[in-house]
Amino acid sequence: MAERDNRRGRGRDRDETPEFADRLVAINRVSKTVKGGKRFGFAALVVVGDQKGRVGFGKGKAKEVPEAIRKATEQAKRQMIRVQLREGRTLHHDIEGRHGAGKVVMRSAPEGTGIIAGGPMRAVFEMLGVKDVVSKSLGSQNPYNMIRATINGLTKEQSPRSVAQRRGKKVADILPKRDEAPAAAEAEA
Repeated sequence: MAERDNRRGRGRDRDETPEFADRLVAINRVSKTVKGGKRFGFAALVVVGDQKGRVGFGKGKAKEVPEAIRKATEQAKRQMIRVQLREGRTLHHDIEGRHGAGKVVMRSAPEGTGIIAGGPMRAVFEMLGVKDVVSKSLGSQNPYNMIRATINGLTKEQSPRSVAQRRGKKVADILPKRDEAPAAAEAEA
């Protein structure tokens, strides 16, 4: 009896502070025609993230909607990626991602811009924890392809720290000098 109470307590703690947030992007009813008629099933597409730089997506199929969502969520948690964010709110540089006929363009944005993105891409950015981004999807409007193209682009992103480390330089050497540009313009005038 005490063991069951202990298990119940652990489950309650997990529900109060969920590690990951999830967003249902698409649900699709599919049917299979059999001798007696049609058998219906459901396919779910879910994006999961911790809103601090980790995101993943998954798809699940089942006879019932909740089961399809659960399967998709489990798959999304298994295949998460980490993305470095600038100031914890935007991307470090402009990125282009592709998957099949889907192409997405993502650009870093100044503070206060918000998330300017279409449906499936917006879900990825919200679960990732990006607060300012401008993006455009080109080509395929299929939510599966859009999410895959977005994830493809995010995996290509590189932080200045990783670039500096790879080149054996300091981060200051990699980033453009902001103070010198106005001073040079004044000297010329």
